[in-house]
Amino acid sequence: MINTVRLAPLMRQAARVTMQQSKQGAALARMQPAITQGLHTSSANRDIEQAAKFIGAGAATVGCAGSGAGIGTVFGSLIIGYARNPSLKPQLFSYAILGFALSEAMGLFSLMMSFLILFGL
Repeated sequence: MINTVRLAPLMRQAARVTMQQSKQGAALARMQPAITQGLHTSSANRDIEQAAKFIGAGAATVGCAGSGAGIGTVFGSLIIGYARNPSLKPQLFSYAILGFALSEAMGLFSLMMSFLILFGL
């Protein structure tokens, strides 16, 4: 049989150590939120980030102006080519539509990138 008289002081000591550890754990748990609160950015940094988003989105929309210039060049060349050789109208027109589609796609891609910069980041 186990001698309970000898084990009683050992059990009391183990209980004291466990209680001290739980008190230390509770103190550390109370300190934990204070440590993680220092990771927030200030309002000045957020304003700078917002301004950078607007500048990036504005720079990305420059491709829309390039798209407009490209479409104008394509159809201007179509008119010049048709004026030089009217018999090639069907072939010139199909090339012009292809050029229009590619130029318009580049403009839409630049517009999509500007929206991604504004709302995705």
